Parts: sequence; structure tokens; C-alpha cells
Amino acid sequence: MEVKTDVLVIGAGPAGSIAAREASKNGVKTLIIDKKSEIGTPKRCAEGILKSTLDELEIKPDKRWITKEITGIEIVAPNNKKLILDQNNFELPDTGYILERKVFDKHLVMDAIRYGSKVMVKTKANQIERIDDGFLVYANNLGKEIKIFTKIIIAADGPESKIGRKAGLKSNTMLDNMASCIQYEMVNVEMDESEHVKIHIGTICPGGYIWIFPKGDDIANVGLGVLKSHTDKTAKYHLDSFVQTNRYVSNAQCIEMNVGGDPIGGLLDDRYADNIMIIGDAAGFVDPLTGDGIRTAMLSGKYAGIVASKSIKMKDYSRNILKEYYDLTEEKIGKSFNKFNKIKEFLLTLDDQSLNNIIEEILKTDFNRINLTTLFKIIIKSSPKSIFKLGKLF
Repeated sequence: MEVKTDVLVIGAGPAGSIAAREASKNGVKTLIIDKKSEIGTPKRCAEGILKSTLDELEIKPDKRWITKEITGIEIVAPNNKKLILDQNNFELPDTGYILERKVFDKHLVMDAIRYGSKVMVKTKANQIERIDDGFLVYANNLGKEIKIFTKIIIAADGPESKIGRKAGLKSNTMLDNMASCIQYEMVNVEMDESEHVKIHIGTICPGGYIWIFPKGDDIANVGLGVLKSHTDKTAKYHLDSFVQTNRYVSNAQCIEMNVGGDPIGGLLDDRYADNIMIIGDAAGFVDPLTGDGIRTAMLSGKYAGIVASKSIKMKDYSRNILKEYYDLTEEKIGKSFNKFNKIKEFLLTLDDQSLNNIIEEILKTDFNRINLTTLFKIIIKSSPKSIFKLGKLF
């Protein structure tokens, strides 16, 4: 079987679906393929999202995929002192939701379909070949070999992305920049406040942090990400150790386990070429500081879809035209990622005692009067040697 399309989106995660939506919205013939038989599974995400992200991406909230509204965050120091930020003591710039990604991802694909996109599940792209005006993609669809002719590929095939490399781009993530992540969805979790997310910091999770994201009164995602450069133990070892000793989850049971890599090294420079753009996790659109990737992945998809539609209408699919995608993502995302990377590297130098001191000093301060200067003073007071490390950030 042969299929022809203007834009082929490989991967039906949030980035790919938003890219397809934007291309279809502008009247471009768009096809999404995904190797899985069910879109949205397995989930590889803590499932948190800010309300402003939905506004930014023009996604209307729907109770079908919102499991919990979040009103605050608790940062837990190594000594278990809590820094609680919620509307009671701090003017939060935004609040958020915990999603059910298995439903949310389908919702985004459905939106793309409503704008005209076509979708093929259980379809894996095996090989790609350059042709005169685009690519010929050899794929397997439900056990049958098919050929897909496309002018533009938008690669949204996740952190293990192969499509970019098959097209000749240097799009692999260095192992040192790949966090090893594991998450349990657990039931019978005890919570003081079921509308707060909890973040545990320190050597309890080397090179990362532990999260507890509530999905119900006694249901939560409990997970972590570690850097192999900071531990010789597995991510599962560290999570199991936490679960066994933390009073909120020690009696809880796991009903789903998800594992995977999280690219936290920043954006790949080589993320576009003639007839191709790489988006989402495949191109490193993951916040280096928090490990959150859903917002920036969807934004990368939005920009790629818009640029693809312009390219098709101009009948010019060269890198000169697609460079607009690179420029947009560099300006809107890349610059902030560069700063976050430096902050991440600084935070990784702090030991548990320094983190305890910083949290305790912040707790003595009026939260609403904390600004960047105040925070620097707190850090230096709590850990005087940090002044040399902070200097490298600027």
C-alpha cells in the first residue's frame, strides 16, 4: 500500500498531536503515525501541567482528563522540614492540574483529527529514504509493509528518537544528560493535603528529586529521576528505598509502574534540515531544571506545525524555510533552558546540610518579599562557599 501526504508526523504524543493540529488547521494534508496500538500508553510523565499551559496551547480543560486540581507545592528538605507554597502564604503566579495522560493524549489526537489530520496506529516507521521533493518512509502497519510519501517529516518519536539520525541529523542525547526515571502509580497513599504536590530534594535522590503528585484522595504518582553520574544504584533502588521509609507511602501499593529516560541536557542544535523538523523529547524539549517536558514539547509542536504549513504553501521545504522553527524555539524556549541548565548545575553542588539551611532560612522570611537578590543572600548565608559557584552563573 502507498500513502501520500504533505506532512508526516511520527509519534502521537502531545508534541506530535499539536504539530498535526496546527498543520491541519492551516489546510495542509497531514498524517500522524504511532507505533503503539493505543495512544497515550504507556504514560511516561508525572502528569502535572500548569493552567497557563493549557491557555497558551488553546486547550480547553476537560474533566475527563483532569484527575486533581493543584493549589500548592511542598518542597521537603533532607531533614524533612517543609517549605509550603500555596494561596495561604504566597501569591502563586499559577496553579495546575494532574492529568490522566492516557485520556489527555487521545484528546489531543482527536482535536487534530477534527481539523483534518489522518491517524494510523500500530504503524512503525522503519526506514526513511530521501527522494526529490521529500521522503519515502517504509513503515509497518498492522503487520503489513507500506510506503508513505511525504514532503515534510515532523519527528516526535520520543527520547529514544531514531528518525532524526536516519535522516542524517546528529540528534542523539548524550548519556550523561539522560536522567533515569521511574514512577509508581500508588493507592492507599496518606496525604495531609491532597491538592499539594510534594518535592523531596537532596541525596535521597542523587542528581534529581522525588515527586508525589496526587491523583485522588489516596491515589498518587510517586516517582523520581536520577543521574547516573551521581549514583551507582538504579532509579528503582532509590524509589523503593524512599517508599519503604516515607510515612505517606510506606503502606501504599503500586498499581502501575512506568520507566524511561528524560533528556535534561537542553535543546539539540541539530533539530532541523531539509524536509524535516524534530520536536518534543526527541529534540530535548525538557526543562533541564525540573525535568518537565509537556509544555515545551507542545510548544515545539505548535511552532513546527505552523512552519510546516507555511513551507507547504510556499512549495519550499528546504532548511532555509524550516529554520524559522529553529529560530522560534531558540527564542521562546532555548534561551531560558540555557539559564536553567546553569542553575541545575549549581544546585547539584549543594549538599544536604546546605539545602536544609536554605529551606530553614526561607521559612524565616516573608515569602512575598523574596526576590532574586533576597534568595542569593539566603543561599550565601546558608552556604558561604556557594558565592564562588553562584558567580559562575553570571
